Formats: sequence, structure tokens, C-alpha cells
Amino acid sequence: MTQKRWGIWLAVGLVLALMLAACGGGNTPASTEPSGQEQEQSSQDNGAASGNEAFKIGIAQLVEHPSLDAAREGFIQALLDHGFSESNIDVKLAQGDPNTNTTIAQSFVADKKDLVLAIATSTAQAMVKEAEAVGMPVLFTAITDPLGANLVSDLEKPGKNVTGTSDTHPDAIPLLMQFIKDEFPDVQTVGIIYNAGEQNAVVNVTRAKEELTKLGLKTEEVTVATMAEVKQAAESLIGRVDAIYVPKDNTVVAALESVLQVGIEQKIPVFAGETDSVERGALASYGLDYFQLGYKTGMMAVDILQNGVNPGDIPVGYPDDLGLVINADAAAKMGVTITDSMRSKAEAVINE
Repeated sequence: MTQKRWGIWLAVGLVLALMLAACGGGNTPASTEPSGQEQEQSSQDNGAASGNEAFKIGIAQLVEHPSLDAAREGFIQALLDHGFSESNIDVKLAQGDPNTNTTIAQSFVADKKDLVLAIATSTAQAMVKEAEAVGMPVLFTAITDPLGANLVSDLEKPGKNVTGTSDTHPDAIPLLMQFIKDEFPDVQTVGIIYNAGEQNAVVNVTRAKEELTKLGLKTEEVTVATMAEVKQAAESLIGRVDAIYVPKDNTVVAALESVLQVGIEQKIPVFAGETDSVERGALASYGLDYFQLGYKTGMMAVDILQNGVNPGDIPVGYPDDLGLVINADAAAKMGVTITDSMRSKAEAVINE
């Protein structure tokens, strides 16, 4: 009888052990699978990233030179920082040809880009003209005068499908002309080389002349139509001017070395409309960081594509910072001594 009872208890013990094993999951490590809420959030995040990667973006640029290139690179970096795919960013260069501007614009419209960046005024004008009919979002950057170029009708509320950033700080030209007047007392006449066909250049030249006139300085203008004409234009100023100013003009800046050669050989200081040209060998300029300007424009693209913001509701942006940059090596080559007064006004003296 004792053996039977022992057998019964043994059987009961085995059954209880099996039941405990079946319920023992509470003592195992927590599951690594995400909860339903976490899965939903992860799906949303991945969806946003995938959506950004799928957007097709076109970049139309008038011509290659450091300022425009830096603006393009800043724009692209902003997109990459927010999950957009570089493989879906299509960059096309017009090489300074207005007809190519139109061809590029038409190709982007035909390809149904989700958004287009136009770099430089004539490129932006061509892009806006082609994109308006289909409502394609257009951003611009490195534009001197968005209103004068008829890209937008209002800087605070551009309207329609267009907005972007201007590279013209209102104080840049007045400060540079005042710098020339104060620090170069022997300068009486300033030569200006520009392409009269570039609306942005005309605006810069008009402002420069107004400031120089206020300061009692004279100007000599030479216009060009192509990069090939720049060297001859610079040589034509020899003996007629005491300094040369190269405004924000894509044609002349693309051939800047031709002007610098004349400046060095004739010991004529060459001033520029932007600091990228100073890095290339011009003497001085008040300027901005074009990479940051492009990045700011890229953030507009993020707002439009990722957040659904209407381009026409985004105010036109401007550079955040402005500073004087002097090239010490250029000064030496052009026969200029950098004084303590010049240094006190400079944000940076490079190439010492």
C-alpha cells in the first residue's frame, strides 16, 4: 500500500513539474521584438526615409566656379543629412550658355522632377519659366536680385512655386567701396569688368557705382559677353584705373585669373564681389560662406518635400554673416602693404 501511494505521489509530482515548465516563460529574458507601438513608429520612420530617398531632384547651374560650386555642395549636403539619396540628385551645367539653360529646364520638367534647384540668375529665370506651367517646386540660390530678375513678386511671401536664397547682403558693396576709399588714398578711379547680359552683374555694378560716386571716386566700365573677352577687357583698363572691381558676375569670375594676371603685372589691386574670388587671388572682399547659403537653401527643400511646405510661403533667405577677407599673398603680388588699419577691419587675412 505504501508503494502504491508513493507511486501516486510520484506521478502527481511529474505532472506538476511539466505544468511549471510550460508556464515558466515568466522567468525567461524579455523579448527583443518591438512592441506594436514601436513597430508602428519604426515603420513610420523608415517610410519617411524611404520617401526622401525616392524624391527626384534636379540641380541646374549656369557655370562652374567656386562660389556656385560651394552653394551646390551645401544644398546637396543638407539633403544628404536628411535622408535623401545622392543617386536621385541630377546635376546639369549650362557652361554659361543661355540656350542650354532652357534645354536643362525643359529636360527636368519632362523628367517630372519633384523639385529643382537653379543656381545663378539666368538659370533660375529659365527654370521658373518652364516649371511654372506644371507647378514644379523651384528653389534658387546665388541670386543677386530676385525681385529685379522677376523670380518672385514678394520677398516675404514669394507666392506660386518659387523661393530660394539671395547672395547679396545689403552692406557688402557699401563696405567694400568704403574700404577702398579709406585704405587706398591713391585710388581715384576704379575699373569694373562685367557682362551686361547678366542681370545680377548689372545690379551689382549699379550699386558699386552709386557708392563710389558718393565717395568721390570715378569709375571706368568695360563689358564682356564671353569668358574669352575678359583678358582683353582687363588689359584695356591699364593706365586708366588705379584699382579693379570684379562684381558678382559669372562670366568674369569664371575667367578671374585673366584679371588677376593684369593686376599682378601692373600692380593694380583687384577687389572682388565675393570671398571665393579672394581665395583664388583677388586682394579683398566682404563676403559670405556660399556653402552655408546652399545649405540654407537645402533646408528649404527638406521643408517642401518632407514636410509639405508650400514654396510660395517660404520667405527668400539671405546670408547670415558678412566679413572682410584679405589675401596677403595677393597683396604682396599686387604691391600692396597690409596695414594695421586693414587688419583691424578684416575678419580673416589668408595666405600669409
